[in-house]
Parts: sequence; C-alpha cells; structure tokens
Amino acid sequence: MALALLIGVPIGIRVLPRGDVTITASALLDRIEGSRDLSYSGYIETLGTLQLPVADNFTDVGELFGERTRIRAWWRDADEWRVDKLLATGETDIFRDASGTTLWDYEKSRLTRTVDADIRLPRASDLLPPELAHRLLADVDRADLSRLPTERIAGRDAPGLRLSPGASQSSVDHVDVWADPDTGLAVRVEVFAKGAETAALTTRFMSLSLEKPSLSTTSFSIAPGAEVEYDEVIDIAAAANLYAPLKPPNVLAGLSRSSSSRKLRAVGVYGAGVTQLIAIPLGDRAAAPLREKLRLTPGAQALVAGDFLQVGPLNVLLTRFRWIDSGWLITGTVTRATLLRAGRQLDGEIVYLGSRDPP
Repeated sequence: MALALLIGVPIGIRVLPRGDVTITASALLDRIEGSRDLSYSGYIETLGTLQLPVADNFTDVGELFGERTRIRAWWRDADEWRVDKLLATGETDIFRDASGTTLWDYEKSRLTRTVDADIRLPRASDLLPPELAHRLLADVDRADLSRLPTERIAGRDAPGLRLSPGASQSSVDHVDVWADPDTGLAVRVEVFAKGAETAALTTRFMSLSLEKPSLSTTSFSIAPGAEVEYDEVIDIAAAANLYAPLKPPNVLAGLSRSSSSRKLRAVGVYGAGVTQLIAIPLGDRAAAPLREKLRLTPGAQALVAGDFLQVGPLNVLLTRFRWIDSGWLITGTVTRATLLRAGRQLDGEIVYLGSRDPP
C-alpha cells in the first residue's frame, strides 16, 4: 500500500481538476440532453454491487449488475455502433446497424443476428455512461437537481450534477453524473440506494475520444467457420412481449405506462427516469428456475404476493398465478410497498388476449 501511494503521487497531482467549472445544474442538464447525437469511442469500467439471482435466462443481467465489467465502445450514432464486453478468456461483442443487431460470442464462435426488439433485458451497451445518464435523467424535475464539484475524469475536467428524486415511490436516494462541459457527454454515473453510503452501480470512462469512429470499426465481418443464427427474439423479455397472451394495465401501482412503451404488447413499463418499474409475464419454463434461484438468494422473502428480493435500489417480485407456476416478474427502482401493490393489482387484473399459455 505504501509503495502504491509513493508511485501514485505524480499521477494524483496530474488527475486533479484545474478548478471547478462555472455552470449551473440546469445548464449542465441542457448540455447532457443535447449530447445524444455525439460520436465517441473509449474504454469503460463498470462496477455493480447488486447480487441478483442468476437463472439461465438472466445470467448476463446478474453479471452486469453484480460484478466489475470492462467495455470498449465505438459509437458513431444511435444506429451505428459497436460495444465489446471484455472477458478473461475472450469477449462478447454487439454490433448495431440500421437493419438490426449482431451478437458475437468469441469463445463459442457463434454469431446471432436479430432485429432490435421493442423491449429486452439490459445489456452492456446500456451501461455506457452517456446511455445510462440519458435514461436516468429523462423527464427530470429540475428542482431535484444540484451541482457537484468538478472531477478529473478520462482526461477532462468534468462538472458534476446530482439528481435527488422527490418522488415518494422511488427507491433511489440520488444519482450523480459528471459530464464533459463543452459537449455535455456524460463520462461518469453513480447510482445510490436510499440509506446507502456506497454506489450500487458505477460506470465511467477510463479513456475517451470524441472523434467519430470509422464505419469499418463498427461493421462486423463473419469469421470463417463461425456458427450463424437468426433469431426473432433476443431474450426472455422480448419473447414474453411477443407471445404472452396477457395485457398489462395502463396504470400500475399509481405509475402511468411510459409513452415509449405503449406500443408494447404484453410487457408493461411504468414511470420514468429513476422511478420506474417493468412487468414481464413469464411462463413455467422461465418462472420456475428463476423462482428456485430467487429463493436461494440471501435476503429473499416468500410473501403472499410472491417471492420478493431487495438489492440496493432494485426491488424484485415474482408472482404466481393461482393455478400454474407462471407469474409476473415485476422489478424496478421503486419502493417495496409500490412493488407489492403492483403485484396485487396484476394478480387481480389479468386480461387474456388469446388462448395460448405464456411462453
């Protein structure tokens, strides 16, 4: 430790910010919102402390939110980008172009091509600081914003912004975002649960370039001998939305269905920003193994409403339909009371759209 401190002195001096950047919280938010069309590339590290149950259909989600993740990103625009999740033995890559998404698993030498789903589980690209910041700061009440001191991040003096949500249903205490003052590009994001002293999730650029990546960098070339698959649905959430014969309500636990999700079929997304929940109908094959893993997770509770788990700001509830093991997976950054209320409401308002069982 002493050696690390000694050799770190020059670095520590170099990374100190030159001084606080003069900008108001509202003006900084305007710049962050105006950065959506920016191009960039860089190396990102994320750290999640949320120990979620890891069932087969949710393994990637558990790793993203419960471990340290190393990411390389090349972002031309929202329809043209590449994100590599770096692993000890290889990598998994996501390539996005105007016609869809390509998933490349280096270890398995397997390529999966799919259209971009209206709803899906989180993936590495969602944890890029700009993407996460835009999602968490959507529809924010500017009265909930305050300034944070400037920090030196990825070679830039980045002023900070704190969002302290006023919504009583939110399980998030605050969200801290630091952004490049000239472009508004978010370079670091931290999410804190109520009552927590350490961040539940952190994502930050370690290095950053604002030059537009070349098209050849974000394009995928099929390797000789690679296994190629074409899939209509990318994960269990996308499958449930397409095939589950259920209809979620327009208002759930007092939260309105988000405008961006009203075209969804069976999956409901409610609220906005840091006060949001999602309801996904799961059939036996998906619900049973998840329920088993959930019950083995420390802190899980078997309640009348279903199997419940709280990890940091994230609450999870898996209900059970009275006659089968299927149920609603309800999760989000809302309070326990809000989630349980949502479970009771869904259990009492099941509306079938057809004769098929949920997938």
